[in-house]
Amino acid sequence: MRGVFAVAVHPEPAIARSKGVRRALKSLITLGALSLLSACSLWPGYKKPSVDLPVSWKVEAPWRESTPKDTTPKGPWWQRFGDPQLDALIRKSLSDSPNLAAANARLAQSRALVASASSSLFPSVSLATRAASERISANRPLTNYRSPNFSTIQDNFVVSLGVTYEADLFGRVQRTLEGVRASAEQTAADYENTRLLLTTDLATAYFNLRQIDIELDVLNRSIELQRRSLGFVSNRRDLGAASGLDVAQAQALIDNTLTQLDILKRQRSQFENAIATLTGTPAPLFSLAADVKRAPPPEIPIGVPSDILERRPDVASAERAMAAANAQIGVAKTAFYPSFIIGPSFGYQSTSLPTLFDTPSTIWSLGVSLLQPLFTAGRLQANVDFAKAGYDLTLANYRRVVLTAMQEVEDGILGGAALDRAHAQAQIAIDSSSRVLDLATTRYEGGVATYLDVITAQQSLLNAERTASQLHGQRLLIAVFLVKALGGDWQGATTLGSR
Repeated sequence: MRGVFAVAVHPEPAIARSKGVRRALKSLITLGALSLLSACSLWPGYKKPSVDLPVSWKVEAPWRESTPKDTTPKGPWWQRFGDPQLDALIRKSLSDSPNLAAANARLAQSRALVASASSSLFPSVSLATRAASERISANRPLTNYRSPNFSTIQDNFVVSLGVTYEADLFGRVQRTLEGVRASAEQTAADYENTRLLLTTDLATAYFNLRQIDIELDVLNRSIELQRRSLGFVSNRRDLGAASGLDVAQAQALIDNTLTQLDILKRQRSQFENAIATLTGTPAPLFSLAADVKRAPPPEIPIGVPSDILERRPDVASAERAMAAANAQIGVAKTAFYPSFIIGPSFGYQSTSLPTLFDTPSTIWSLGVSLLQPLFTAGRLQANVDFAKAGYDLTLANYRRVVLTAMQEVEDGILGGAALDRAHAQAQIAIDSSSRVLDLATTRYEGGVATYLDVITAQQSLLNAERTASQLHGQRLLIAVFLVKALGGDWQGATTLGSR
């Protein structure tokens, strides 16, 4: 149940001098002042939560911490890889991706909501007109017992200008606006996060595809070598220096390598289709030529752990969600207090259009309405409890996002150092396998070893080269992962030592 109190002031001298009206206005003003004083603690003041952060990362050589600054503009991090093809693909994805277009539309919606909520701070003005011809009933209740009822038809022309304004005495409108603004800022952070995820997902798919290109090149070179070996063994068999078993083993090795080649081609097509979708291109119309160059991964600035609170858009989004939830607590609490609506109006009314704007046709009113909840069966308190629980939910989510961010950065740092060492060792393994293959081939040609030794050496070299190509791709992928974990890149930031 809600109580409604209203008072209207009219220009008639008798009513203007009415002591009852003045007392009513005085009572409303007094009630409003007392309610305003009691509303000083309607809502909790919002403070950005603090999260326990380590002072530094557990870095391993050759990593070292840099000092990127949040005031430095974020740059196109993908250009650090020095790959023109990747640059072109990311530019296309930023312009044509439907996911980013949807995020941009959500951002436009949130800004429109801010503009809509801001309008509540100002009065709303409306113009109303009415033209009607009315017949008055002869059987209506009597308004003057001295004169009989009669039926008549009369015209009615009305032009009025009305103003409606809610006096925000208890901060409901302001707190609603704060919540909408925080939600809009959260949507802006979500847009940046969508942009970051789009570019990192595209770079991940791209480097996976390029890593497969290198593996395919390794397999093609291995197949060429194996076919030469098959021809050599076949000639030795024709001369009686080799057995049919040697030829069969050489052919089996080729068949196995060709099988791996088909598997990799299928994987490459899947990454190619993923890139097509991320760039907003139909998969059947998209293709990428093979490229086997091996560019080293770039240097990525990591800064100190507290940087992630300023750099990662998902952390910013989670924090803005908390601010919006905190504002909703205030909005829920203001429902316990009365709302004041001021509604003056001014216009003209006449039964004749030519006299509509004459002075005697003037009409006006000045009214103030008060709406005070009296009994709601616990609904208002339940709304407050719901808003508080929503804030606790956003607080827990904020802590989860920060902890996940620190985990991802630490994984990227340690994983990058481990991959660097593994890649260096893989290059050593390739050199060793090449020497083993040369020795096995020489011994077989000299008749002191079986062809199985040659096959084993060839397979060992193939595995070493494929492992090295995979590790090269993993180093590029871990660099992209670290960029994603750090929330982007800074142009001109101090970088890590040479990797």
